[in-house]
Amino acid sequence: MINETNTTNKIGGKFCDPNLTATGETRAEVAVHQLETLWFNTGTLCNITCENCYILSSPTNDRLVYLTPEDVAPFLDQAKALGTREIGFTGGEPYLNPDMNRLTEMALAMGFEVLVLTNAMRPMQRPRVRAGLLALHQQYGAQLTMRVSLDHYSQELHEKERGPDSFAPTMEGLEWLSQEGFKLAAAGRTCWGETEDEARKGYHALFTARNIHIDAFDPAALVLFPEMEADGDPPEITTQCWDILGKSPDDIMCATSRMVVKRKGADKATVASCTLLPYEPAFDLGEDLGRALRPVKLNHPFCATFCVLGGGSCSV
Repeated sequence: MINETNTTNKIGGKFCDPNLTATGETRAEVAVHQLETLWFNTGTLCNITCENCYILSSPTNDRLVYLTPEDVAPFLDQAKALGTREIGFTGGEPYLNPDMNRLTEMALAMGFEVLVLTNAMRPMQRPRVRAGLLALHQQYGAQLTMRVSLDHYSQELHEKERGPDSFAPTMEGLEWLSQEGFKLAAAGRTCWGETEDEARKGYHALFTARNIHIDAFDPAALVLFPEMEADGDPPEITTQCWDILGKSPDDIMCATSRMVVKRKGADKATVASCTLLPYEPAFDLGEDLGRALRPVKLNHPFCATFCVLGGGSCSV
């Protein structure tokens, strides 16, 4: 399980200096070339506790409090002015936030594409929430995408991550969304010792059997996330790594996205560099979205394991 503090790895002097690695090489950084996606963390409270939650969401973790329409509105205005295409909502479980459907409507009404990450369990399935979702779907159609967290296509491995009795409720919610015609995606994990092809075939079989309209062979429709641990010991990413790995900083998540959070006790919401590091002071970029579009130093293990080496991105 990820360490409760979620602090930067400093084993062997690594990830200490924002500019230099432990071996004295120049640390890689990523500049924004266009803010494609602005994420909002609606709050870290969740109806379940996962074995390896990337940001420690649980029924008791309220370190990130519920965002309100008043918190979100100014950032939507700024994002519109910056030409942002997509608004993403994540948590915690977003549908524990009592304003979730209202927040979604605000973003849709401004013309953004909207992506909502949910476990599709009881909070989303409450009658009031379902009714609100149906109204949004009726008005905005494919402008809204629902991405359901399904860590594996088997009940056994899904519940190994998400806990007992978590598979059936998620499938119930996923089937309802599909039956109602929502634009759908799913998110799984790659930690099960199988190839990507094997995983996609497994999801395909499940979706076909349950009549769920998700193309498991489309990487945008079924996103498979790399696993990571805050207390792991990945290599640091230097400026030379781009050529060595054959990758571009433009492909890294923080080149195209930021996330708005509101920490417990704070007066205002603020901008974090990405969806994975909401608690780290070094990755807090202030209250103004435009000023938050400055380069990000890749000074955390997650930068290496998830983004650079893992090729992960919370957006498509």
